[in-house]
Amino acid sequence: MSSFVERRKKPTTLFLSFAISVSPIIHTMSAYRDEDPRLHGIKTKIRVVPNFPKPGIMFQDITTLLLDPRVFKDTIDLFVERYKGKNISVVAGIEARGFIFGSPIALAIGAKFVPLRKPKKLPGKVISQEYILEYGRDCLEMHVGAVEPGERALVVDDLIATGGTLCAAMDLLERVGAEVVECGCVIELPELKGRERLNGKPLHVLVECFECCE
Repeated sequence: MSSFVERRKKPTTLFLSFAISVSPIIHTMSAYRDEDPRLHGIKTKIRVVPNFPKPGIMFQDITTLLLDPRVFKDTIDLFVERYKGKNISVVAGIEARGFIFGSPIALAIGAKFVPLRKPKKLPGKVISQEYILEYGRDCLEMHVGAVEPGERALVVDDLIATGGTLCAAMDLLERVGAEVVECGCVIELPELKGRERLNGKPLHVLVECFECCE
C-alpha cells in the first residue's frame, strides 16, 4: 500500500493513537482514558517524511517502527490479541509492507499466510484483480488454490489511504469463496475517506494520522 498522501499546502501531521474499528468482533472504540499504552509507542515511532517520493507528498514511514523490537512486537501483539481464537485460517498480506505485519500475525494465530502481489511476481497460476488509483490502474494477484472456499480471511496492510487496494484484496478473496472477517492496518489517513470506500466492510486500525494545513 502506498504510504503517502499529497497536499497542496504545507502540512503538519497529527497522530491520534487509538485503536478504532467498525467490526462484528468489537463494536466499541477505545476512549483516550482507556487507551492501551502500547499505542503511544507505535505512534511515536512512525516517521513522516515530507516531499517523498515527490514534492507535496507526506510519506508515512513504518521502517523506523521496525527498528525498535519492542514497539514492533507491540504492534504485532495488538493484532494477535484481537484475532486469536476467531477461527481465521488465512492472513492475506498486501505487497509489500503488508508482508511485514501479516506474516508474524499469521504465525501467532495459527493461520496460513497468503501474499497478494503485484503482477508477474508469483510463479504459479494466478487469479488477478484490477483496481483504480488516483493516478491510474494497478493489480493484485494471488496463487490459484492458495485460499479455499469457506475459509475465513484477514487482510493486512500497513496503511489505508483511499481504500482502493484493500477493496481489491477483499474482492480477490471473495471471488474464490473466502469470507473476509476484517481488514487490519497500522495507520489510517481519515481525510482520504478510505473507510467509506469499503462499503461497510469491517476495518481495524491502530493509529490515525491527520494532515493539517497551516
